[in-house]
Amino acid sequence: MSEQAGEPVQLKVVVADDQAAVREPLAAVLGLAEDIDVVASAADGTEVLAAVAAGPVDVVLMDLRMPVMDGIEATRRLSEEHPEVAVVVLTTFADDESILGALGAGARGYLTKNAGRQDITRAIRAAGAGQSVLDREVQDRLLATARAKAPATEQAARQPLPDDLTPREREVLALIGQGLSNRGIAETLFISEATVKTHINNLFAKAHIRDRADAVRRAIGAGLS
Repeated sequence: MSEQAGEPVQLKVVVADDQAAVREPLAAVLGLAEDIDVVASAADGTEVLAAVAAGPVDVVLMDLRMPVMDGIEATRRLSEEHPEVAVVVLTTFADDESILGALGAGARGYLTKNAGRQDITRAIRAAGAGQSVLDREVQDRLLATARAKAPATEQAARQPLPDDLTPREREVLALIGQGLSNRGIAETLFISEATVKTHINNLFAKAHIRDRADAVRRAIGAGLS
């Protein structure tokens, strides 16, 4: 991304969906935002990879169920080959397999197609800034899944956290475990979202947490949620 004097930073976005009736209107609506430049659209994962290779691309808005190469495989390939590109999933599916598959492949955000235009643009901006955004339904399912699995082993039930986590980092982890978004954490602790992001980056690094789903599991395993 680059910024010229007097002009907003432009996020270069690829919109991927196998249905043209969804893909084209979505690309047109997103293109109305002054800080979003839809540089390509794709009907499957192979077209996504080609668009990113042609670049530059900052964010891919990714459908999951696509022919030739699905969104999870495309996300995994992007994470390996173009880790600088953020993926935000936009799908009708909110089952555990889809959510965990996408997040495990490296998706930075996960929204259902019930999300409105403002939710989608907000998620794209957050992903472009290195933040994670999850639909409330997705957060609830992650939380339920983590809680169901937490007592499966003694290790999961009593997983210790590093001693060097600060009290604030523990608070943030506990709130992630309760399913709060970055915005929700910021409002709860009366701090900025940028500060929340800093705490999350620090605690993820210290505790070797891979992603938000892993953070939920660790919070529950440590007895914080």
